[in-house]
Amino acid sequence: MTPAETAETPTPVSGTEVMTYREALRLALREELQRDERVFIMGEEVGVFEGAYKVTAGLLAEFGPDRVRDTPISEEGFVGAGVGAAMIGERPVVEIMTINFLLVAMDQVVNHAAKIGAMFGGEVRCPLVIRTPNGAGNQLTAQHSQSFEGWFAATPGLKVVAPANPADAKGLLKSAIRDDDPVLVVENLAIYKERGEVPLDPEHLVPIGLARVAREGADITLVAHGFATVRALHVAERLKRDHGVDAEVVDLRSLRPLDVDTVVESVTKTNRAVCIEEGWPTYGVTAELAARIQKACFDDLDAPVERVGMAEVPLPYAKGLETAAMPNEDRIAAAVLTTLGLRG
Repeated sequence: MTPAETAETPTPVSGTEVMTYREALRLALREELQRDERVFIMGEEVGVFEGAYKVTAGLLAEFGPDRVRDTPISEEGFVGAGVGAAMIGERPVVEIMTINFLLVAMDQVVNHAAKIGAMFGGEVRCPLVIRTPNGAGNQLTAQHSQSFEGWFAATPGLKVVAPANPADAKGLLKSAIRDDDPVLVVENLAIYKERGEVPLDPEHLVPIGLARVAREGADITLVAHGFATVRALHVAERLKRDHGVDAEVVDLRSLRPLDVDTVVESVTKTNRAVCIEEGWPTYGVTAELAARIQKACFDDLDAPVERVGMAEVPLPYAKGLETAAMPNEDRIAAAVLTTLGLRG
């Protein structure tokens, strides 16, 4: 029997529990480590220190050093090791301390992991998961505050997901670990502490490539992913309270594959769209969304598609400048009101 055939299927558990985003990720890792002996975790400080953001807390003690492996500070080296392990049938989950550091291993991700399935005619696969947070707001300066998920989502052969709440964090990570292709799971520093209801069923999976309507609305569509979704939901409630604007929020959840149908269905209903991301909008996720929306919804749009993202500068250290550069709620609200013709 193959390792996949011997993987245990946990007994279904009903109900939910309120937990943080980081706790939901930890639960997903624990369940998959229990389910499949091929799954192991590797990265800087994931074991003894229990993770830079404490996502892997307790897992070393529970599963031992063969399943939770501390690595040297060499992203190219241990991502490459993860690629090799995945090619011979293991299911490594590699933690990168921030997405900024993944640039050191970009060759391993883009030129190797993403292309193995095609280059070997499907006879060899690369079931590698890379977990890493993006985002700004903690005065970590220009080299540690970037959002590069759009760069990786531009690569065929690589799947990219960005959960925005604890339930999706669990469900998407579990789906990523079980996927036979490489998956980049983009988290966010600001939402590790966010709380929400999480299904306790070990078989709770969120399909990769399926967006969700996070808030129903009729006047305008806000399209976002990751922490930008959290911002969009806050803005939607504020606009309803202060201006009577009923905004619909679409959470992409997955950047590659991209669920354009859900976005188009929403924009066709509301006739207006604002696309939001934490990264730079030039050549970014919102640029791709705007192009897709304008083509699919040309006859339905009552205004040009608006975009909100990080200011096109290396992020400053000074708190006031950092805040001004980020796609904060004031900037999103202003873009919505302008698109609706409620502000000059």
